[in-house]
Amino acid sequence: MSSTLGGIGMRFSVPHPIPYQGSKRRLAPAILSLVPDLGYARLVEPFAGSAAVTLAAASQRRFRSYLLGDALEPLARLWENIVLDPVGISKGYELLWHREQRMPIDGFYEIRAEFNSDRDPAKLLYLLARCVKNAVRFNPAGEFNQSPDKRRKGTHPRTMEAELLAAHRVLHGKCRAIHSDFWQLFEQARAGDFFYLDPPYQGTSDGRDQRYIAGLSRGRMIEGLILLNRKRVPFILSYDGSCGGRNYGEPLPEEVAHRILLDVGRSSQATLNGRDETTIESLYVSHDLPVTGTSATLTLGDFAEQTMLFC
Repeated sequence: MSSTLGGIGMRFSVPHPIPYQGSKRRLAPAILSLVPDLGYARLVEPFAGSAAVTLAAASQRRFRSYLLGDALEPLARLWENIVLDPVGISKGYELLWHREQRMPIDGFYEIRAEFNSDRDPAKLLYLLARCVKNAVRFNPAGEFNQSPDKRRKGTHPRTMEAELLAAHRVLHGKCRAIHSDFWQLFEQARAGDFFYLDPPYQGTSDGRDQRYIAGLSRGRMIEGLILLNRKRVPFILSYDGSCGGRNYGEPLPEEVAHRILLDVGRSSQATLNGRDETTIESLYVSHDLPVTGTSATLTLGDFAEQTMLFC
């Protein structure tokens, strides 16, 4: 596949302040290579999470502005603070990190209980950096209930400060972060927008321990994509996939979007469990994009030139 990013003389350092299971940091170069250079004005991520694609795009100055939205209000406020006041968030994180060093494990549970009461974004950042596999989990009452990772202490405050300030530098003056349901942002989509969508995979937003604060049905997702298609707003969606012999979700209808299978290599989780399994991620690309004739199956190796742009 030919690169849409030009030569590889310039490399981009991409910050990653929010550790998040399922982050598209490794996949961001591949995802952005599917965005044609047609002068889109704004990149919108309604499921912000770690905002890996927005950070990669902003590092390359691919869009004039960026909009991050998330249904998890403390996460939206965390991104707002990264854009506007990274020093305040950094200091709050540092205090929490040192506090738990004085009370290992017990301090984590104490901070977790406080977060479930006050929804402080600095505490959410600390919990994400310190919890098992950086995997957010909520109980049916909407309370964060993931446990601490006993093998590590979480991101050191100096490292976190550097990541927060770096993210601030690439986003400040160009990015807004808002607490919003994804549907609201779909309804507000306008000409010149490009949407990147990374909702929870099917089967991960229900059950006893949800990975997403608000449930999301497959039918509702399809309705949203139909709305974007009607508005002629292009999108790329990461939504389902497989690992080994397990499929995560049913493919979306072809009339909604073109599906590309991306082989991202061996599953690190399966490797830890003694299994040799390959992870396949699905990318759904709106039909009005010129990449819809792309091969149905790609690997990260197909994007080696684009990946070399990032460091």
